[in-house]
Amino acid sequence: MLVEHELMLFAGLLFLIGTLDELAVDLLWLWLRLTGRARTERIAEDQVHRALTGPAAVFIPAWREAAVIGPTVRHALQHWPHDRLRLYVGCYRNDPATIEAVLAAAQGDPRLRLVIHGRYGPSTKADCLNRLYRALEDDERRAGRTARMVVMHDAEDMIDPAALSVLDTHIEAADLVQLPVLPHPLSGSRWVASHYCEEFAEAHGKAMVVRDALRAGLPTAGVGCAIARHALAQLDSKNGGQGPFAAECLTEDYELGLGVAALGGRSRFVRCRTADGRLVATRACFPARLDSAVRQKTRWVHGIAFQSWDRLGWGRRPVDLWMRLRDRRGPLTALVLAVAYLLLALVALGWIGELAGFGFAPDPSPVLFVLLAVNLAGFAWRAAWRFAFTAREYGVAEGVRAVLRIPVANVIAIMAGRRALCGYVASLTGREPSWDKTSHTIHPAIAQEAGANQ
Repeated sequence: MLVEHELMLFAGLLFLIGTLDELAVDLLWLWLRLTGRARTERIAEDQVHRALTGPAAVFIPAWREAAVIGPTVRHALQHWPHDRLRLYVGCYRNDPATIEAVLAAAQGDPRLRLVIHGRYGPSTKADCLNRLYRALEDDERRAGRTARMVVMHDAEDMIDPAALSVLDTHIEAADLVQLPVLPHPLSGSRWVASHYCEEFAEAHGKAMVVRDALRAGLPTAGVGCAIARHALAQLDSKNGGQGPFAAECLTEDYELGLGVAALGGRSRFVRCRTADGRLVATRACFPARLDSAVRQKTRWVHGIAFQSWDRLGWGRRPVDLWMRLRDRRGPLTALVLAVAYLLLALVALGWIGELAGFGFAPDPSPVLFVLLAVNLAGFAWRAAWRFAFTAREYGVAEGVRAVLRIPVANVIAIMAGRRALCGYVASLTGREPSWDKTSHTIHPAIAQEAGANQ
């Protein structure tokens, strides 16, 4: 019973710290809403495809993405008709299926630039991005003009028709602009793939809005983000000409955003809706299987919590320290959640033993009772926020499912935290990181068509 009491105290105190941390973000967001500083912009219909003010390059790294790269390329070229756009798709010479899919989807559109990496894949995503950057430099030298911005996307993304114009508008006053990500809920994976819906709805509806208002370093999502061309050149120079993206890093998108901030660049997170109310965001289908979701989140935790700790430090300003603590809490969160579920099992066994006549469970101490009551209220508060943000983007039914999926998200976090720790320990022995990418078989455009036909 002493062990159970101490575990409860340990988990309860850490849960309380997490609750206070989230409450601070909640209150800041409410204040921003009340003062009008978190107002969502509106874009007129005639501005969706307005002419770009300068050349734009879109980088899409791809390794074994034959199943989804075709719809991505077709959709982007169709819905972004701008003549000053060029799509750079990076493939590997030992991946002919992806190369073939890219060429078939382009249908001879001169705005597509297929870049074949000289190395056999996979290397890392950042390494592929650096190869695309060199291809852009070559094209700029030949054309005698430079791009105004570089937009990053993944091979499985469905771009928003208005996104390019929005990014072009806001890059005028910023060095980095990030648009929201909106995961596509999958009817065939309501519990695994769809749990990303509530995570991004709350993170990109609240946390990133607060981060932007505080002028903290803004990590990119790796998709739906634009970087000013001069900022990439500065990062390349800072990296000794090895490329602007950290090739040895598993989360180059996270480091990219903080790297721009470290150079003194201004970052913006932009929430915008079209005249019909559609959120201008990148749509994507996330892993539908448990093992794939764990593998993807393992890479995020490893790169953000462990690698960036070593590589980026903690920042100089208090607000940066706070945000980096939030970013890197994944392993600790996994530990606390694991302890909490262990406690639930111990308490259940204690109740069963008491019913069977094997002793009785002692009442919790007054301090522990108050701690448990506060944490229970905090959990209800968090569930309400999760429901609200999910329901706003996906409807009430998905909002209810978001609350019911909390245990699933917790289990994935526990498994990913353990796997990330093991991977980090292995990396200390000198093992180089590889592109432990997620396999994609479903594209949002295809999923939407399938849903409409059901």
